[in-house]
Amino acid sequence: MTIGIIEDDRLLNQALNKFLTDNSYDTVCAHSREEALATAAGHPDLWLIDIGLPDGNGLELYRELSAVRQVPAVFLTARDDERDMLRAFDLGADDYVVKPFSMKVLLKRIERILKMNREGRMLTCGDITLYPEKKQVFSGNEEIFLTAKEYQLLELFMENQDKVLTKENILDRVWGIDGAFIEENTVSVTISRLKKKLGGEQSHIKNVFGLGYRMGE
Repeated sequence: MTIGIIEDDRLLNQALNKFLTDNSYDTVCAHSREEALATAAGHPDLWLIDIGLPDGNGLELYRELSAVRQVPAVFLTARDDERDMLRAFDLGADDYVVKPFSMKVLLKRIERILKMNREGRMLTCGDITLYPEKKQVFSGNEEIFLTAKEYQLLELFMENQDKVLTKENILDRVWGIDGAFIEENTVSVTISRLKKKLGGEQSHIKNVFGLGYRMGE
């Protein structure tokens, strides 16, 4: 894995470079917007970008870099400015770190982002984890194998956590036009099977009397 470091403070740039290489990462380093655009050809897996660069704004630079290739980014700044934070996240930033920061904490943040980027989008509820791109479900570290309808039902619940879903909602979203022709208890039977596979009460799916079902911690 390669980390692109864009930081005009040369001492901090060197410290980040040494710390990351000591932790088995390859690095490419730049001290300005101009150097960073040249460095982009190195195709890093994640950017560390200082917002305050001598020849430009790190947020605008990330927009330019993302137009060439979308790569996760952690922004570094000396200012705890809410406007900068919000703008960074609007641009697709994965994290935001205010100087001074702990190198070890930064490393954990980098590891988390790279893991999520490698595995794709992830939905969680308690110890249940669902990976939509891979169509995989885990309870803790154990993979759970579901039927197509059970999987679609779980994905619907996990995308709408803490919301009450009526039987009509579920029939429309999971069964579509076929929902008008299935037996009345099909939803409750499918949910019971799903809860059993997920570990009974640990599935976090609850019956909301007279209304429908809700999933949440």
